[in-house]
Amino acid sequence: MNTARPLTRANVFAQAWPIMLGQASVPLVGIVDAIVIGRTGDAAALAGVALGATVISLIFWSFGFLRMGMTGLTAQADGGGERNEVDALLLRGLAAGGAIGVILMALQFPIGELAFSLLAGGEQVSAEAGSYVTMRFFGAPAALAVFAINGWLLGLGRTRAALGLQILMNAANIVLDVLFVWGLGMSAAGVGLGTAGAEWIALACGIAIAARTASSNPFTLPTRIGWRALFAAKAMKRLFDVNRDIMIRTIALLFMFTWFANAGARQGTVILAANHVLMQFVNVAAFVLDAFAFTAEARIGNAVGQRSRPQFLRAIRLTAEFAFGSSLVLLVLIWSFGDMAIAAIATDLDVRRIAGEFLIFAALIPLIGTPSWMLDGIFIGATRGKALRNAAVAVMLLYIALDLTLRPLGNSGVWLALCGGYLLRAGALGFYFPALLRDLDRRPAA
Repeated sequence: MNTARPLTRANVFAQAWPIMLGQASVPLVGIVDAIVIGRTGDAAALAGVALGATVISLIFWSFGFLRMGMTGLTAQADGGGERNEVDALLLRGLAAGGAIGVILMALQFPIGELAFSLLAGGEQVSAEAGSYVTMRFFGAPAALAVFAINGWLLGLGRTRAALGLQILMNAANIVLDVLFVWGLGMSAAGVGLGTAGAEWIALACGIAIAARTASSNPFTLPTRIGWRALFAAKAMKRLFDVNRDIMIRTIALLFMFTWFANAGARQGTVILAANHVLMQFVNVAAFVLDAFAFTAEARIGNAVGQRSRPQFLRAIRLTAEFAFGSSLVLLVLIWSFGDMAIAAIATDLDVRRIAGEFLIFAALIPLIGTPSWMLDGIFIGATRGKALRNAAVAVMLLYIALDLTLRPLGNSGVWLALCGGYLLRAGALGFYFPALLRDLDRRPAA
């Protein structure tokens, strides 16, 4: 059941461009959210969405292994021709995502209280952020289940199906946000409710897409092999053993970005709002360039499943070529048109001024961050969870130390520390790369 196309530049781009479009639409929703709130002229509400989105990202993406681990495991099973295991992974991921989401909904109030006790937002900003977070929790089961569907589709190289699902969810998100905020005057709560509603719409459509995309209907698997075999302890242990380390890695990296947001919050509402506007550019760049990292995940996973060193190295070279070229284009675009975009997002003059002063950092991050994003894709595709975990924890600690050291520089120090964090991530994963290559060499060919 090996679905991977031959490793050529044309096929790598054919696999990557749907991911690129889908990924680009994710931060565009964040930009629309910022515009919907920012055009009201309420800096506190804009800062509240920024703080609330940081909290939700930290919580939801702590379970990002449902996407990342799923891609690597599915690609490896596909590369090894294990048809039933490919189908089983989807069903296990859906079950795990839904169950974790229900638990998060039940625990939303203590989780929210803990999160806001650690973040410096101020009373008004925290109130707006709290209403946003409350609404987002209603979408938790759907959001985490959609993570699993996306990871499964990407692992099979079905990037156009993943694109369709992503665009559908984001379009619903935009429409609902505008309806709730501008139509019903719900402020930050409306943004959160719109996103939660879009996540449930995406889950329903994602299940339909998965049933039509697979070579056979994965939802008939329980009748083919039995529920007991599908959710056997050994199979579930493998899923969570691989993903435990990815989860720790993800939490460590998310903590870095939470620390970044909190560093802006400590300097006041205007700087927090301005940094949030600039982070929309960073998010666009990261999500676009992740198209090549995601393609690397699937291609690397397939190569590992085949035990092919030549395929492994070729996958790295071809995806990296596209990634670095695209990062240079993004740098030029952000630097050239960033001021215009800032003016479109925010009406507050102080927010515009501060964002303009620090635009150079947002423009440089695509180039600085590309090595770390590509290495993430390589190690996720190879399911090297321990290396990802150890590198992320070490980088988190070093980043915090760097931020504290640069704190006298004000907001410049905040952005310099973030840039340094990306370089540290690349260096830490690069340290583990020779061992990854040696391990592939030691495995017998399939």
